[in-house]
Amino acid sequence: MDISTLFAFLGAAMILTIMPGPDNLFVLAQSITQDKKAGIATSFGLCTGLLVHISAAVLGISAIIYQSTIIFTIVKFAGAAYLLYLAWQSFRAKGDPFTLQQQNTQAYIKLYKKGILMNILNPKVSLFFLALLPQFVNPSQGHVAFQMLILGIVFLIQALVLFSLFSIFAGKVRQVIIGKPAIAKRLNTVQGILFTFIGIQIAISKQ
Repeated sequence: MDISTLFAFLGAAMILTIMPGPDNLFVLAQSITQDKKAGIATSFGLCTGLLVHISAAVLGISAIIYQSTIIFTIVKFAGAAYLLYLAWQSFRAKGDPFTLQQQNTQAYIKLYKKGILMNILNPKVSLFFLALLPQFVNPSQGHVAFQMLILGIVFLIQALVLFSLFSIFAGKVRQVIIGKPAIAKRLNTVQGILFTFIGIQIAISKQ
């Protein structure tokens, strides 16, 4: 794989990562309602989940999911149900989210696990890699699976960097919101609406 192809893929990956989607919206929500470390912990979880999808694409499992309506539907609705559960938790939360107990290591680990689960339960990610990676693979150079793995790792690294930057930015926004109690008290509701939107988006997605 030549350098020009690698850079072309990196550019495409960055554009796709920046575009509004379930993952970056989830990171922003955690960073604003909790803190930037919460967003970064979530980012690490989401990117760990990407390892599963990258492996699935490399091993051809994504193709099986794509061809099986039943598997796709089961994973899709499991992911949607998980997001709607998170939305329900947000709607139930009362008061100002900034008055919650200070985050600790266990809280960040919990967010990390949430990120993994959310990413794995989104079958569109597997299909995304199945569609994207082969476009930048050169079969004449051999080792197609290895080329796809390299591209997947490049995507993962840039996603982690950009998600972390999103977290830092959202953390700054959080500092502004803290000074506006009227807005802060409604953040749990806003987060619930956001999770509901993401859940519905996954639920209505097609193969």
